[in-house]
Amino acid sequence: MASGNAPTMKDVAREAGVALGTVSKVMNDLPVGEQYRKKVEAAAKKLGYQVNNYARGLKTNKTYCVALVMPSLRHPFFAALTDELTSCLLRNGYRSLLMTTNYDSVAEKNCFQLAQQNKIDGIIALSYSPDLEVDESVPVVTIDRHFSAAIPCVSSDNYLGGELAARKLMELGCRNLLFFRIGPDIHGEADKRGPGFESACRQAQIPYQSLLLRDEDTAAPFYQFLDDHIREGKLEFDGIFCNSDGLAVRICEFLVSRGIRIPEDVQVIGYDGILDFATGRYVCSTIVQPVADMAETAVHLLLHGDNAPANVSLPVQYAWGGTTKA
Repeated sequence: MASGNAPTMKDVAREAGVALGTVSKVMNDLPVGEQYRKKVEAAAKKLGYQVNNYARGLKTNKTYCVALVMPSLRHPFFAALTDELTSCLLRNGYRSLLMTTNYDSVAEKNCFQLAQQNKIDGIIALSYSPDLEVDESVPVVTIDRHFSAAIPCVSSDNYLGGELAARKLMELGCRNLLFFRIGPDIHGEADKRGPGFESACRQAQIPYQSLLLRDEDTAAPFYQFLDDHIREGKLEFDGIFCNSDGLAVRICEFLVSRGIRIPEDVQVIGYDGILDFATGRYVCSTIVQPVADMAETAVHLLLHGDNAPANVSLPVQYAWGGTTKA
């Protein structure tokens, strides 16, 4: 290798003592003997060789870039999912083009049009657009929202999560339950949290009530409902399941402001598994979404998803976060 020149595949082949074709297979992640792969990887590392994705793309008609369409990064769950997706794509040799839409349907459509112009190799999207049309010729994987049998959707097991929340509250001694939900008008997998919760309550013959609000609404109706059911400093309900951790934290703060103790008087469970930035602890007792597994699954389906299932639902788990009894 000439001094000052960037190493080439030929240099790597010479250093590893293998054929140029073997190096090409390793760099393109094609089947090759493990001993040869280790030799090539060691030689590439020693020489500082890096794959030229631009040249690689010209040969394969690929850009090795995937668009991530997120409604926002202000929500901790969206931020955590984006971080995991970006890392997983990088491990697979792909760059990420991050687009945050602020729940704007026009911005979402523009992103999908970009993919149709062959500027990216696929899209992983968490969409809130009610009338988004997806061109099925473009590889797409969605999170939490099913579009069609041809487009895989990855989510946590929201129905099971709702059941798990109800069962956990009952296991901890709650006998009169509430479900609070704020969400979009469009149907998504997250809508199954409420039916799962209600089903578990009915099976156990435990009384419950459900209150549902739209995203554009404030939580004021929830606060008014709680105020209307406080008698002599005591809330008539002893267990509350909220469809997100953010809502659960707000409900807890409101109840504490009314002199209701959490979790002694009322136990509260949220959904998502959000961690406090400063302490690394769960912000409330919660149903944890498997964010890393969701990202791995979405990337795998996008890159290798021939004959992929229409829906992939991944298991959730309960985690204590201080708003339920230990």
